[in-house]
Amino acid sequence: MRRLQQVLLVAGVVLGGVIVGCKTEKANTEPGNVVVNSVGMKLAYVPAGEFEMGSPIDQKGRAEDELRHRVRLTRAFRIGVTEVTQGQWEAVMGYNRSNFKGADLPVEKISWREAVAFCKKLSKDEGKRYRLPTEAEWEYACRAGATGAFGGTGDIDEMAWYADNSDEKSHRVGTKAANAWGLSDMHGNVAEWCSDRYGADYPEGEVVDPGGPGEGTYRVVRGGSWSHFVRACRCAARSSVPESYQLRQTGFRVVMEVSE
Repeated sequence: MRRLQQVLLVAGVVLGGVIVGCKTEKANTEPGNVVVNSVGMKLAYVPAGEFEMGSPIDQKGRAEDELRHRVRLTRAFRIGVTEVTQGQWEAVMGYNRSNFKGADLPVEKISWREAVAFCKKLSKDEGKRYRLPTEAEWEYACRAGATGAFGGTGDIDEMAWYADNSDEKSHRVGTKAANAWGLSDMHGNVAEWCSDRYGADYPEGEVVDPGGPGEGTYRVVRGGSWSHFVRACRCAARSSVPESYQLRQTGFRVVMEVSE
């Protein structure tokens, strides 16, 4: 049996719905295709592409900093299927100050700087490049082709733990419906740090691989959380938080860069 398992791993066979040790380019470049890293983190493939970032002016709950504009992402990437869990965080960083304790709960009370430090350490441990998603990558992955206020089924109660259903606490990751690329908790549970500094004004024309303003003391947070109402959980909703803040409703998910 052990020999058979080794053969299957080398061949890149699908085990339990996850591509393990896959060697074929085709399998690795299908949207949503999942690999698992050394700390048990599932990462889904997101292809390069274009989308409309922001929201239309008639969308309910829309804010002024959501100017709709065309974005082109020229590089594919992998992104965490869920937020980083406390178990994964502890395995890499060796400590856990989260307010709501549980290995399968999202890590929170993590500053932007600590999230960046996690990515750097995981990169060193694995010999791959992990980082926070850009704001554009985050929204592109959240939408997974959707154009409305929410990805996936479009139903906030099916997609998110938020103020109306969370019982004022975070929940085990991956327990709400996933979007079209298999990503869970993009709406609600905990809000998520992005790499960008916050800028209130998006560019009006098409942009390619945007990375946010070059200056600023606040970082972008996306996705809403267990404590947020519907408007803050939309695909286009934006928040800004000082990078040193450690909030019990804020965590993160990672991007793993891929070479093609």
